[in-house]
Amino acid sequence: MTHTVSRPKARTAKPSAGARFDTALGWSPRLGPNMVLRILLCVLVFCIFALPFVAIISGAFDRNSSPTDISLLPKSFTLRNFEAATQQGLWGYLLNSLVVAGGGLLLQMTVSVFAAYSLSRKKFRGQAVVLLLVLLTMMLPEEIIGIPLSLVLGDLPLLGISLRGSVLAVILPVGIWGFSIFIMSEFMKEIPGEIEEAARLDGVGEFRMLFTIILPLCKPALGVIGIFGFMMVWDQYLLPLIAANDPSDYTLTVALSVLRNDTTVGPGVLLAGALMAMIPSLLVYLFLQRSMIRGITSGATKG
Repeated sequence: MTHTVSRPKARTAKPSAGARFDTALGWSPRLGPNMVLRILLCVLVFCIFALPFVAIISGAFDRNSSPTDISLLPKSFTLRNFEAATQQGLWGYLLNSLVVAGGGLLLQMTVSVFAAYSLSRKKFRGQAVVLLLVLLTMMLPEEIIGIPLSLVLGDLPLLGISLRGSVLAVILPVGIWGFSIFIMSEFMKEIPGEIEEAARLDGVGEFRMLFTIILPLCKPALGVIGIFGFMMVWDQYLLPLIAANDPSDYTLTVALSVLRNDTTVGPGVLLAGALMAMIPSLLVYLFLQRSMIRGITSGATKG
């Protein structure tokens, strides 16, 4: 009697998330019309988004900057614009912006993680109502809540103190953002419940469950809310304006808007300030872009 030995089937390599995303868009790695179209679109998008940045950099280092003359390279290189920006106190305003953005983002991500964990991994009465209220906050523009917020910052309820003129007046209002809570909540919902159940059997508590099991699986979502949260706080204009008691309390965004109306300040100084305001945003994006791309592709290619 002869025995036949069945060979195990070779496992096929599972395509990566990026490859599946390219396939869904119709891209092909082979040279052909799709590849040519992809290259042309990338060049077009690069020109649209990169040329303004290049023009800002060129104008910041140009001796005779003109808002109507856009050049890729400075015609006469100089650092005089940054010297004038120093005289206008823009470095101090940049420090104010960094303190506000750092503190606001840290508070916002902390609140978003705890709120999302409660909304996605716990069951309680009124859960849908709470989530609805969080989403409603995303639909209110800043101009609507500007006056009530100014009154609250001037006389804090129950405590009876004024927060105007302090960094807390800008950090506390941006500490809760519905977008970050929604993103984290939806991402945590996709984590299998079996992982949590197995950890419960091992005696894992709530805080250990969150910080050692759930949160490490949410790194892509943390990258997404980190980038968008930083941009949201960094671009604040109305809030720092109503929270300031003195022009020295302004952030860089407000200071550039004020200097724009000053006829004694040339466009080169404004471009130097714009470059100073642009660099932190670029650094945050470059540092968190991998997590952000993983978060977007995981949602686009799920299933």
